[in-house]
Amino acid sequence: MNDLPKIFDEFSDARRNSFLKVKEYKDSGKHIVGTFCTFTPVEVIYAAGAYPISLCGMSDETIPDAEKDLPKNLCPLIKSSYGFALTEKCPFTYFSDIIVGETTCDGKKKMYEYLGKLKSMHVMQLPQAIDREYALSIWKREIVLLKERLEKEFNVEITEDDLREAIKKCNEERKVLKELYSLCKMTPPPITGMEVHTVLHGASFTFDKDEQNKKVRDLVEGLKTEAKDIKSNENSPRILITGCPLGGVADKIIPIIEENGATVVCYENCSGIKEKIRLVDETKDPIDALAEKYLNVGCSVMAPNDNRIELLSELIDEYKVDAVIDVILQACHTYNVETRKIKDFVNKDKKIPYMSIETDYSETDKGQLKTRIAAFLEML
Repeated sequence: MNDLPKIFDEFSDARRNSFLKVKEYKDSGKHIVGTFCTFTPVEVIYAAGAYPISLCGMSDETIPDAEKDLPKNLCPLIKSSYGFALTEKCPFTYFSDIIVGETTCDGKKKMYEYLGKLKSMHVMQLPQAIDREYALSIWKREIVLLKERLEKEFNVEITEDDLREAIKKCNEERKVLKELYSLCKMTPPPITGMEVHTVLHGASFTFDKDEQNKKVRDLVEGLKTEAKDIKSNENSPRILITGCPLGGVADKIIPIIEENGATVVCYENCSGIKEKIRLVDETKDPIDALAEKYLNVGCSVMAPNDNRIELLSELIDEYKVDAVIDVILQACHTYNVETRKIKDFVNKDKKIPYMSIETDYSETDKGQLKTRIAAFLEML
């Protein structure tokens, strides 16, 4: 787009601005809870009167520091996250009253043991076989334990009404962001994939969700108006990105795809649509509803992981996807092992091209990525 609404710039600056905001919140007596994953039931944190903030590292700046304690052949997200805590270079980690982690991958699970020596930690034990009847009851109990830990930590009582209000608030954010995603179903979409990522990324660092929702709605209305005048190529290949969180590699990968004439129309990743596509049921008992919603996130740590296939199938059809690019962070074994399953599904069931990329947070492979992605898109 040539004329982005001014609000778009605010999402670009959201993370930097939140560095200052988090200190203001702490100085005013508010509580901050650091999180790592989309399995975290943030509604419980809001119900405790606290504010969740993502601590996932997105830079290779502190990886050398982390490698003093962690192995070099470990996921860059884990090393970066731990490195920022170790060096106290991340204000989010520094100002967090408590950090909530989940036993998703083994690397994170073991890293939490070291992180727990630096900050107050609460680790949720995630069941990883949702086809077992007892999985839901285990995850429900883990949510209750989180609730009890936050009540003790902040000396508050989390009531059922508090949880219902928080669920409603978070569902509203999901609905608003889904309105933004839905624009990419248009042909051509009125927003680029990089612009979508900027808004999603910025939204994760916004404390005032009511203000954020208004800005996103204003942005959506502005984009719909401008869409009438778009002259871009309607035959541009439509790409869905799946795989690992994109935070540390988005600026490296997405521009390459779009500079080569394609458009990223959907992010299935956990930093994209995966967690937000389904709402928490507001008619059920809040703990039951939260357990059901979060346990069914289609992450590769789940075995079997049929939910990921079902969501991919739905998104490929709805967004008229021409090809799928699977982005894997180095040493992320669950996503890497799952590439064969995803490739077979995309090629054989959906009958569209697929490619996988394994990368890290450094710039050393940027030239190679440009060559590989350009060749893949040329074939389309």
